[in-house]
Amino acid sequence: MAAQVGDAAPDFTLNSSANESVSLGQYKGNKNVILSFHVFNFTSG
Repeated sequence: MAAQVGDAAPDFTLNSSANESVSLGQYKGNKNVILSFHVFNFTSG
């Protein structure tokens, strides 16, 4: 099921550009978070 406007984002973990694990849950309740996805940046595709 796709997320709808106003839904809470699910928790997930990704590697940062410094190769450190970063979880969305680390920021819950105390930080503003902006997610930005750049499809095909830094790739040959």
